[in-house]
Amino acid sequence: MQLIELLKRIPVLEIHGDDTREITELVFDSRKVTEGSLYIAMRGTVVDGHSFIASSVEKGAKAIICEEFPESLNENITYVKVKDSSKALGQLASNFYGNPSEKLKLIGVTGTNGKTSVSTLLFDVFKNLGYDSALLSTVEIRIGEKIIPATHTTPDVITINKILAQAVEEGCEFAFMEVSSHGIAQNRIEGLHFKVAGFTNLTHDHLDYHKTFDEYLKTKKRFFDQLESTAVAITNVDDKNGNVMLQNTKATKRTYALKTMADFHGKLLEVDFNGMLLNFNGKEFWTTLTGKFNVYNLLLVFGIASELGFEQDEILQAISQLKRVSGRFETFKSDGGIFFIVDYAHTPDALENILDSINDIRTKNERLITVFGCGGDRDHSKRPEMGNIATKKSTLAIITSDNPRTEDPAAIIKEIEAGVEPQNFSKYTSIPDRKEAIKMAIKFAEPKDIVLVAGKGHETYQEINGVKHHFDDKETINELWKLMSK
Repeated sequence: MQLIELLKRIPVLEIHGDDTREITELVFDSRKVTEGSLYIAMRGTVVDGHSFIASSVEKGAKAIICEEFPESLNENITYVKVKDSSKALGQLASNFYGNPSEKLKLIGVTGTNGKTSVSTLLFDVFKNLGYDSALLSTVEIRIGEKIIPATHTTPDVITINKILAQAVEEGCEFAFMEVSSHGIAQNRIEGLHFKVAGFTNLTHDHLDYHKTFDEYLKTKKRFFDQLESTAVAITNVDDKNGNVMLQNTKATKRTYALKTMADFHGKLLEVDFNGMLLNFNGKEFWTTLTGKFNVYNLLLVFGIASELGFEQDEILQAISQLKRVSGRFETFKSDGGIFFIVDYAHTPDALENILDSINDIRTKNERLITVFGCGGDRDHSKRPEMGNIATKKSTLAIITSDNPRTEDPAAIIKEIEAGVEPQNFSKYTSIPDRKEAIKMAIKFAEPKDIVLVAGKGHETYQEINGVKHHFDDKETINELWKLMSK
């Protein structure tokens, strides 16, 4: 593609060189530059991509996008100056792949908790409705039946456009995508055209990155502020920050709620570990998903599908056929009568939601044993809060390692323990080795007891000192149960 075609819709400040050069690929990592590349020099928090312009030229880059020209200009290279290289990259990527987000209906879901569940549930609902779609989630990336491993909540914008272009080629009409705060802050959704944007909730998370809750809130809100007037924004008005998301959006505004008046209103009529009887906008239906947080997730799915033009009865029929998302309130019962739940809950709000949902269902004659930890190299302030929640709402809490990354597991556990209130000191123990912690929970559990293993959910690894080791909570539970029940 010619450079001049790639520069459409991008506010260019200055061009030095031939703008008709043929570009073979877009690259923002100088190590990946090949002959014919367009290198985008971006300023990062640690490294400035402008430092690698010369080496990119040596490797074969034919054109450079930058915020300032280098002192020495190569007459065989085209240099394009823009105000913000990171924002320009989004439109460059869209143009390079034929603006695929304009050729299908792209739906983005943001919020602290529920992004993966809602995006995956939407993908499955639309499959039940008879449509092939694309899914970009933490767990996996899918194009129809094809599965591509996911590495980030929101991939880089070149990868996103490449996937969306493949989806268009495969005949997909819809694409469902998690939109993380990191992705918004790092301009990974620039140049994308969203048909619908959904907001789940906003609670304490990622403050290691955003520093303050206000900054985290503003980042999420930016997603809605950037929507076009042709889009629809759907927000949870039971969340105190729900209406904030709609304050400056040009999109059509829609709401959903369980507790307040809304365009899409839901009621939880019955609940147990096998599922729930729900009422959405006056229509009753049964789902095998369970837990109050899932009522919100399904209600957002219902609202989004309704706004995309589907009949509410056919949406509810498709929802009633849904299966649970991997690692989200995933339940199984041992032949010894112990009930196991594996869930990704790794924030205070998510942990409280899952524990409240279990406590709403259980009869209190059985005990609730919770195994959990907190990730290393992440927000420290949520650790004591999670220690307090787990010990307050469980019969026994076993504090262990999650993904300690480069931190000392014992130091993380100590910070979690700091939040335990004196009256709950007898309700917890600490075992740094996650496998041993799960083993202790199984050993302590009796028939009818409930064991919740929280924090990792769908993940199949544990990161220790920068190395990922195979570890799967479900696999570990089954393996230990078989060994211990012999």
